[in-house]
Amino acid sequence: MEYSGVSPPRNPSQLSWARNLILAYQSFGVVYGDLCTSPLYVFPNTFIGKLHKQHYNEEAVFGAFSLIFWTLTLIPLLKYLLVLLNAHDNGQGGTFALYSLLCRHAKLSLLPNQQAADEELSAYKSTDTATSSPFKRIFEKHKRLRTVLLLLVLAAAAMVIGNGVLTPAISVLSSMSGLQATEKKSTDGELLLLACVILVGLFALQHSGTHRVAFMFAPIVIIWLFSILFIGFYNIIHWNPKIIYAVSPLYIIKFFRMTGQDGWISLGGVLLSVTGTEAMFSNLGHFTSVSIRLAFAFLVYPCLVVQYMGQAAFLSKNLGSIPNSFYSSVPDPVFWPVFVIATLAAIVGSQSVITATFSIIKQCHALGCFPRVKVVHTSKHGQMYIPEINWILMILTLAITIGFRDTILIGNAYGLACMIVMFITTFLMALVIVAVWEKSCFLAALFLGTLWIIEGAYLSAAFMKLAEGGWVPLVLACIFMTAMYVWHYGTRRKYSFDLHNKVSLKWLLGLGPSLGIVRVPGIGLVYSELATGVPAIFSHFVTNIPAFHKVVVFVCVKSVPVPHVLPEERFLVGRVCPKPYRMYRCIVRYGYKDIQREDGDFENQLIQSIAEFIQMEAGDLQSSACESQSYDGRMAVLSSHKSLSNSILTVSEVEEYDETARQSSKSMTLQSLRSVYEEEYQQGQVRRRRVRLGLTQQASRGMEGSVREELMDLIGAKEAGVAYVMGHSYVKARKSSSWLKKLIIDIGYSFLRKNCRGPAVALNIPHISLIEVGMVYYV
Repeated sequence: MEYSGVSPPRNPSQLSWARNLILAYQSFGVVYGDLCTSPLYVFPNTFIGKLHKQHYNEEAVFGAFSLIFWTLTLIPLLKYLLVLLNAHDNGQGGTFALYSLLCRHAKLSLLPNQQAADEELSAYKSTDTATSSPFKRIFEKHKRLRTVLLLLVLAAAAMVIGNGVLTPAISVLSSMSGLQATEKKSTDGELLLLACVILVGLFALQHSGTHRVAFMFAPIVIIWLFSILFIGFYNIIHWNPKIIYAVSPLYIIKFFRMTGQDGWISLGGVLLSVTGTEAMFSNLGHFTSVSIRLAFAFLVYPCLVVQYMGQAAFLSKNLGSIPNSFYSSVPDPVFWPVFVIATLAAIVGSQSVITATFSIIKQCHALGCFPRVKVVHTSKHGQMYIPEINWILMILTLAITIGFRDTILIGNAYGLACMIVMFITTFLMALVIVAVWEKSCFLAALFLGTLWIIEGAYLSAAFMKLAEGGWVPLVLACIFMTAMYVWHYGTRRKYSFDLHNKVSLKWLLGLGPSLGIVRVPGIGLVYSELATGVPAIFSHFVTNIPAFHKVVVFVCVKSVPVPHVLPEERFLVGRVCPKPYRMYRCIVRYGYKDIQREDGDFENQLIQSIAEFIQMEAGDLQSSACESQSYDGRMAVLSSHKSLSNSILTVSEVEEYDETARQSSKSMTLQSLRSVYEEEYQQGQVRRRRVRLGLTQQASRGMEGSVREELMDLIGAKEAGVAYVMGHSYVKARKSSSWLKKLIIDIGYSFLRKNCRGPAVALNIPHISLIEVGMVYYV
């Protein structure tokens, strides 16, 4: 991500530090909003049940603070800042980044559409391919282990989506609880109504994008951090300076000796002090590891420690103030300013989690694990908005808020969801240590064992509260995870059907250049998920309608396990049959963080890439005997953003109402239909750019006649029009399938396909140019 508006220092090292400081400042509003608002609800969620009734005294408060201090030190500071931030995938973080690293170093992907050419991408080259290891051999040999690993990643993703429901509920409701600490206490109903109004407004504003007000997020969180820092210092000095001694882990031992099992259960509240920590890793792609370390180590960590210490000092002398401990510890003169900034900070924290939810759903979709949804990119820096998910999150958040009305119950659910994500992340990190970093298994086991003992204690305490709200994230995760796995399973079975039923190349060669049908002017873009071979929809089409376009391009849009694919490496172009057939293949590759845009410019880039391939192939044939190579095997990487000065094609704009633009169609009826469609379609849409292609004079001078003829055929076909051919598939389980498979395919996968966006809509294909071929898949 690039940021403008800063004059670069002369010294490169100063430039680097200046950039990191700017990114550290901006990270406060994106990364730390959720983590920094935790003091609103940690102590009330810790001292509940028997611990509050039987063991609530000064020594217990000191022990609880000691637990919070060491939890903040071990998990965010040591685990994330020192270890996990080093395990980035070309600058990207999160569970999917770890899974992507593992997929690149071992064949863990369950969808076999990866090619050897994908390994030549720059993102692949940035990491050394690991040598053969026991880990790789075991996972590549056993498909069930790869399935289990995928399920773990999907479980973590489902929990993050669940956090998108729980975080706004607990953050806003906790910030509103300050109204009950005033002299004129608000009723629970008034508090709930105000919280719901804020939540509805928060989700309703998502469609406009947060980039317009994002510059305010960082100052709000910074002001909030300094506010809680000064309040913490005041409470330490005014109430109990001896709280400083509680940083000693001896107070943790005393705490558990005194409280026993009740103290262990209280860990479910203590873990709320580190909720939001995963954002430091998952949002790494927008910042740098140095900037995130600077922000946390020099401001976030000290402010949170001082705030928790001050709150504990206040509670040690005011034992009856635990239900609303934060607002009760705020001095009266600054109560209302702190209340306002706390509410704003809660909104910022909720906003960052909602945005992260949109991002991880987009990543799930890129890896074939989530149904097609509408993704609206609200800024060029990767911020996005998914309408369907936004309203689902809003409904679920309101249901949780109205149904529970209590931050204690919501906190039990929230803590369990966050700890499950951390637990899975630790396991994936241990695999990365062995498979990617090529360290010893002992070091990975030491890392895994140490953190799993710590996180396992918190996780077991959180599971003890299943009946008290802890069931919510499990139910939400099961729903989302089931949908994701059903979609992935159905997609994988459909791809397997395509792979086993693709058309034989010998059959095409036996038909001759005409394919035994009428070849009409124009370009036919045949979309398929196959990276090799001819899809069955093509043969199904030509056997029922004996006519097809003069130029055929088999297009495969696929995702590769890297965050970004450079524009100059996006297109992989090859030839399917000999030259007279005019049949090509184009594989369009995207990373799981890339923005997919198939529009009018995409058509022009595709044609330009094919033209470059034709010229490059002619040069290769002159220098080597490549004619004997098998067809449908030789592919070339061609830039999708080649400058016009280096291109063999000229691109000229065509006026919108220029009659020559409509000469591509000989039929007056079709011309009138196109005019009517464009008038209706483009009322609320962006008008697709019309261009005319031609050969440059410099390129055509020294060009062979056969190459010039092929290029002119390509240009003429483009002028005649482009049609998109896609399969309209009906996926059904075979009659011999088990009842479980029939349930998944015939009911689950069919339901998701009917209620998600169609592939043509997802690829932004104009309906006037779309041809759908119906096919039944028996998988």
